[in-house]
Amino acid sequence: MFFEFGIKDIIDIVLVALMLYYIYRLMKESRSLNVFIGIMIFVVLWLLVSQVLEMRLLGSIMDKLVSVGVIALIILFQDDIRKFLYNLGAHERMRTLTRFFGKEKSGNREELKKVIMPIVMACLNMSKRKVGALIVMERKMPLDDVVATGERIDSNISQQLIENIFFKNSPLHDGAMIVSNKRIKAAGCILPVSHNLDIPKELGLRHRAALGISQESDCVAIVVSEETGGITVAIKSDLQIRLTAEKLESILTKEMM
Repeated sequence: MFFEFGIKDIIDIVLVALMLYYIYRLMKESRSLNVFIGIMIFVVLWLLVSQVLEMRLLGSIMDKLVSVGVIALIILFQDDIRKFLYNLGAHERMRTLTRFFGKEKSGNREELKKVIMPIVMACLNMSKRKVGALIVMERKMPLDDVVATGERIDSNISQQLIENIFFKNSPLHDGAMIVSNKRIKAAGCILPVSHNLDIPKELGLRHRAALGISQESDCVAIVVSEETGGITVAIKSDLQIRLTAEKLESILTKEMM
């Protein structure tokens, strides 16, 4: 029996393929790849039983399991679903559209510079002395859950304070410092660690933590390596390594506007 196959069918197949690919990537990043494979096997079996073999009893049982399973998956993977929806809304084109229709201010470059320059100068000094540091700058997505894991500071941003926090004998130097609303909110915070196998071997735990938080939010994470003194920035699951002070200032000015 022949059936018509038109342009809408091609678009339908392409969209489903893209959706499955994106879900695959999302599951792989969250270490739930085996769950995704198991779900796909179950869906194939369900279609085979109910649509191809037309087994009514087994098909109806599997129909009920699918109905309940969707709710169970939403509960189990609520963080991943939230991340998916957030990434969709935080897409660069969406942000451009928001700026176009919204009332986002653009004349605050000088005010932003007062926030960025102490961070850049502190990173430069710590880089020269090979003092390890991890600074996370919050953007649109709140990091209250991360702030809660550390010691609250809620202070103005200053170069001296940043360097004192990451001084080798400081009790807070091992964790991350969170910058939010142009203030240092907390220090000694615990970040999620990325399990990406493509990270260069010479990069340490701070770099993995910076990449991990950049995968789960829209923040900008800055790392100063204790071993090499190199400055690295993690944005949107991407690492930019061996940065100069000028390049760091340029990146922060662009990303935090």
